Amino acid sequence: MPFSPVSSPGVGAVIRIALAALTPAALVGGVAGAAELNLAELSRYGASSYQLTSIQQFSDVRPGDWAYQALSQLVERYGCVAGYPAGSFRGGRAISRYEAAALLNACLDRVSEVSDDLKALMAEFEQELALLRGRVDGLEARVGELEAIRFAPTTKLGALATFVVGANRFSGDDRELVSSANASGGGTTFNYDVQLAFDTSFSGKDQLRLLLRSGNFADSAFGGEGPGGPLSTLEIAFQEDCGIRADCGDVVAVEKFFYRWPLGAGFTAVAGGRVGQEDMLPLWPSAYPADTVLNVFTLNGAPAAYNKNLGPGGGLWWQNQGFSFAANYVAANGDVAEAVAGGIGTGASAATGTVQLGYARESWAVAAIWSRLQSGVGVPGTTPLTAAVYEGNPAVVTDAFGLSGYWQPAAGGGLPSISAGWGLNRSRYGDSSGGETTVASLRTSQSWLVGLQWEDAFGKGHTLGAAVGQPVFATALSGGETPDDGNVILEGWYRLQVSDAITVTPAVFWLSRPLGQATPPGGSFAQLGALLRTAFNF
Repeated sequence: MPFSPVSSPGVGAVIRIALAALTPAALVGGVAGAAELNLAELSRYGASSYQLTSIQQFSDVRPGDWAYQALSQLVERYGCVAGYPAGSFRGGRAISRYEAAALLNACLDRVSEVSDDLKALMAEFEQELALLRGRVDGLEARVGELEAIRFAPTTKLGALATFVVGANRFSGDDRELVSSANASGGGTTFNYDVQLAFDTSFSGKDQLRLLLRSGNFADSAFGGEGPGGPLSTLEIAFQEDCGIRADCGDVVAVEKFFYRWPLGAGFTAVAGGRVGQEDMLPLWPSAYPADTVLNVFTLNGAPAAYNKNLGPGGGLWWQNQGFSFAANYVAANGDVAEAVAGGIGTGASAATGTVQLGYARESWAVAAIWSRLQSGVGVPGTTPLTAAVYEGNPAVVTDAFGLSGYWQPAAGGGLPSISAGWGLNRSRYGDSSGGETTVASLRTSQSWLVGLQWEDAFGKGHTLGAAVGQPVFATALSGGETPDDGNVILEGWYRLQVSDAITVTPAVFWLSRPLGQATPPGGSFAQLGALLRTAFNF
């Protein structure tokens, strides 16, 4: 008999082996064996057997044996099995009922000892266990209350509330222009933006998003309507399209409403009655945050290509092993029934069609993008000249190209993440008959940016960032005219992580020529802005 009872609570495995020995087949062999049982020989075996610490010490046990796993547990975890002096197990030998009973009894005795130890420990820590039971009961009660009052079992609500206080100051050679700008747009303002995001999943892999938003930045220092134009628009500055209403401040509007679902084989589909171009791209090729300061710096150096067009639309993307490909369409006027003023697939759709190809790894990514823009598509961060081309000419079509990427260091390296991008845009015009116009107009424009961001700067959780670049500016005009639209923008900020839910961000920015070609000839006109942003996440 190869088993020798030793001290360990290997009850489950021992019982299984012992019960197997008590089957009718074993019983027959056991009766015969009992008649010939030599108790003295068993005693000598027990004295000569030795305890093993690893199943590999058995010379005749192989991993392919049917009971290998159970035997391994008994030897290495519980120590319930000893071997023969020669290091053999002799698993093919029959076990007598006497041996099974002795083995089972020894392990049950050990279990009794363990149970007594547990009882002693429970008595010693009785107060602590009672306290834990009370806490668990309290948690269960609170969970029950939350489950009873939640509005939907599959919907999560996230909220972001932001305060912004700040002002702009204008300077330049033209005193009259500077004085007028400071009078009409130099006042200090205190504004807010509130976002409520409802995310619902029906399968655990899909997403239905409803984003409600409200804000009062339309007449603020940072809403894009001041003397400096849209270049000073903050990313957080929400203002609802009033339409025919004279004043629509402080309204709650549906900013986004779309559904995203997987198709299998790496494909994902997106569609919605109000969806943004950025919601249908699998890769956003920038580590520079999209929730700070100037909106133009959130667009990967190619604001025309990454234009964030918003309206009815749909798209499809594919991802596999870091590669991604996306195609989508958004019509800003797609909810307007009048064909001459809107609709989907018309000349008045104010639509954007986009194709993106990208590749991403853990610490870096790069993407190329092409977008075709119809007239009426609002391009964030443009000078008055380029804004008029994109929004005012009913016959313009622009092909916008962008190349963007980022690199970020390993945690704790002390180096900043680096984001960079470049955009090139070609515009063409046509009259109602499809012919080419002869008026002087924008032909080519470009843009670029470089953004740096330091994590854990001057303290755990705090972030320092800075960016420099040129927004979309004209580089070539038809008719032989030379553009003078160039300008440079700078920003710097420091985000303090006050708590898990509160951040405070002081920031400054500078626009060298926010009016671009509209700057008085031979003169200068610059804008300096400063603000304090406080964000609450809940």
